[in-house]
Amino acid sequence: MNGYSTLVIFLTVCELALLLLVVLFFSRLRRSEDLLAKMQKNQDGLLKKLDFNAKLEQELVGSFRQRQAQLAELDQQLEQRRDELEKLVKKAEECIRSPEFLRQIIKNGSRRGQSPVALAKATGLSREEVELILAQEKA
Repeated sequence: MNGYSTLVIFLTVCELALLLLVVLFFSRLRRSEDLLAKMQKNQDGLLKKLDFNAKLEQELVGSFRQRQAQLAELDQQLEQRRDELEKLVKKAEECIRSPEFLRQIIKNGSRRGQSPVALAKATGLSREEVELILAQEKA
């Protein structure tokens, strides 16, 4: 074998090695492309999930704000009702302590047969005041 045939064999071997390297390179490139496509698909799915979660969070925040507004309104209504009820209780207490109402209680209690002592306890007046009212009613 002369130098020319050795050179041809060497170049052929080099070409085969280069061809093998090119085939390996393209197979790795294809795997890399597949992996990249898979990663992009996963990224798209993740972005969709993040978008869905963001929308859901916005709905929850909106719902929370709406509930807070409703609670504030209900609290205000309760405060108004409480004020109204306090006014009614004060009026009722004033009515209970009015002399005319006390006379009516004493008169009705006397008709039902209650004693002046029991009527005095019920009205918070003294026994003498109850007897004086009963005497005025009889006169």
